[in-house]
Order: sequence, then structure tokens, then C-alpha cells
Amino acid sequence: MMSTKNPEMNKKIVVIGAGAAGMLAAGTAAACGADVILLEKNPYPGKKLNITGKGRCNVTNNCDLDELLANIPKNGRFMYSSFALLTPQNMMEFLENLGVRLKTERGYRVFPESDNAKEITDALVKYLKKNGAKICKDEVLELLVSDGAITGVRGKEKEYTCDSVIVATGGISYPLTGSTGDGYKFAMSCGHKVNEPQGSLVPLVGEARLCKSAQGLTLKNVTLSAFNQKGKVIFSELGEMLFTHFGLSGPLVLSASAHMRDFEKDKYYVCIDLKPGLTPEKLEERILRDIEEKKNKDMHNLLRGLLPSGIIPIVLEKAGVESSVKANSLTKENRRKLRDTMKALRIDIDKKRPVSEAIVTSGGVDVKEINPKTMESKKISGLYFAGEVLDVDAYTGGFNLQIAWSSGYSAGYNAAQK
Repeated sequence: MMSTKNPEMNKKIVVIGAGAAGMLAAGTAAACGADVILLEKNPYPGKKLNITGKGRCNVTNNCDLDELLANIPKNGRFMYSSFALLTPQNMMEFLENLGVRLKTERGYRVFPESDNAKEITDALVKYLKKNGAKICKDEVLELLVSDGAITGVRGKEKEYTCDSVIVATGGISYPLTGSTGDGYKFAMSCGHKVNEPQGSLVPLVGEARLCKSAQGLTLKNVTLSAFNQKGKVIFSELGEMLFTHFGLSGPLVLSASAHMRDFEKDKYYVCIDLKPGLTPEKLEERILRDIEEKKNKDMHNLLRGLLPSGIIPIVLEKAGVESSVKANSLTKENRRKLRDTMKALRIDIDKKRPVSEAIVTSGGVDVKEINPKTMESKKISGLYFAGEVLDVDAYTGGFNLQIAWSSGYSAGYNAAQK
């Protein structure tokens, strides 16, 4: 990580928001010799960071640049320069140098060995203090601009004059952590376009009556495929998911939701392969064998050997088979429908859950108006954006945090060097 200290610089920088992007931006700028104030409206920094990954903090993904970009469905190329400046491996080395021991799990997901997200926050705060960045509790009300350039910010407590401002306020997911869309307001006040924020990595609403009957059921090692109204596969992956009172949730569902971008113009559905390890032919052979062995059992009991009991009523209803039908009464057509339903259990999706329940926000400050090499506004000199406030989002697996780290680092470094 580049951080050439230049004490002659004496450049004043205000960073708004002490999340992942903001803390790294502030620490980097301070390490480069700038006079940095990090403003946070919460009582302490890293409030949202502390709950990421269910409190474990999936800090990054230990993959190469091509894989990183492949996991960002929207505006990934915009991040190319920032990722080149700070790679996942750079970020891992940086954290380890701060004393955080890391581990890599399935899918190259990187976590602290402690499984404690607060260890990451504490390390970043230590880095900030070591480099002389000041953390102040204040809520920014507006940016101060004169002749097309930033001159400072006005907070609830006081005004702060500066040469540059880095907006790292997050999106609008998890609003209780302070992500309430302030950055969008600041961007629009400076003439920036903000693309409508919506939830990404969010549970899905659909067929509530059926799903509620299996509420709380977790399915492991199933394949979830998502389709648009033309029947085109837009997502397919093996993993884990669960049923809720409103529809579907869990890792597979959150990832699938990132591909469902426009419910006004498109309709979506998912198909769950409950037996991805069996071909349709092998599955039918298995059903036939079970029928031969348990001829007098009703279908609900017969399927207990193949499926979790919570999903059986849904499968039977979708296949059009009565649960009380005896196994030896099952017609060939019924058997085929049952097989096909197990291989592709269809759930129609009505909408996403509210953005307040999303892990990340899709939408935000239009990246066409941001210099990708520096994260500086093309409209206002000295104004920078970093993290979730930008219209860039990725799938689960540590990719969204890497966007925050790399864009924050780039903004901090370039603001200090300007």
C-alpha cells in the first residue's frame, strides 16, 4: 500500500462517515501527511462494519482481479483502477501488519481468525490514530462549495474548512447503523445524478402461503436457479437457502436477488433443484425403488426418505399429487411430475424485501460523473466519493467490502496527493 508521508503537504481533508471506506480513506490520507478529520454521526466508528458477516466480517475475497470483476454485476469496470491500486491481497497484508490474523474459507472468503468483526474496526481505529487522523462525532448537514470547488462542510456542531471532502456515508441498507442516504443528498446538492437506490443481497417475497408452510426450513446443498420472464437463467448456484413467512432468504437467495434489477419491467421466478446430485433418470429410478419397497405407504411418508419433511407438502402440491395417495396408486404421469418438481421446484417472486433489510444498496452516485482513477467528482473540484454511496455493488463473498476498501484507499490517497 502506497502511503508516502509528506509533512510539507499540510492539506486539510474531511472524510464523512466512519465505515469501512471512510476509515481506510482517512487513514490513508493521514498516512500521506494530510491533516484529516473523520466525521461520524454515530457514537463510535464502524457500527455497520461490526455486524457484517453476522458479526464475523467477511473482509475480502482472496481472488485475482478477473474473478473480482466477475463478481460485480454493476459497474465493475469502473473499479478497475482502484482494484489495481489496492488488491485483496494488499488488503490482507495491510490487516495482518496491523496484527489481525486472517483465515480463508470456502469460496476464498476471508475472515479474521477470531471471527470477530470488531477486531477489524479496532485495527482501523488504531491505524487512524497512529497516523494522526482525528475522529469527531458530528453530523454533516451540507457541503460548502465555492466557484466549483469544495471549501468545507457544515456540521451540527460547527463548520470545518478544508481542501477536499471524501463522502463515504454508505447507502440506505441497515438504516439503524446510520446509513440513511445522506451521501445522496450531498451528491445531488452538487449537481450529481443519483441512480435510484434499491436493495441488493436482500430476501425475496413470493408465494407466501406455500413458503410459510415451510417457514424456518433450511435447505443445504441445493441448486437455486433464477429466471427472468423470458425464461433466461440469470443466476444459478449450489448452496444453502431457507423458507420464511414471506418467501425465501439465505445465502443463495441473497445472491440471486442481485440479478433481479427491475420488477417494474420484468418478472422473475426461481427453481430449486432439491437433488442436484441425481440426474432426472437416476431420481426416477430412486422413486420407483422406494415405491416397490413401500407400496402401501402414502406419498407424504414415502418421500421422507428423499426430502426434508418440511418441504414435502410443497413438492406434492406443486406436482399435483395428493399426500394421502398410496405409493402403489401413483401413475406414471404423476411420478414424472414428482420427479420434475424435485429437480425444479418453482417459486414465483413478487418483489424484494425493503431496502432497509438489504445487506448492500444497489444504485447511488452515478459513476459516469466520477473519475475512476481518483474517485474525484468530475463536477466539483476536491469532492471525492467512496464505498457504498457509489452505484457499484457485488455478490456475497467479501466483494462488497473490497469495493469499499479499494475505493476508500484510492480516494484517500488521491485527495492527499492532489
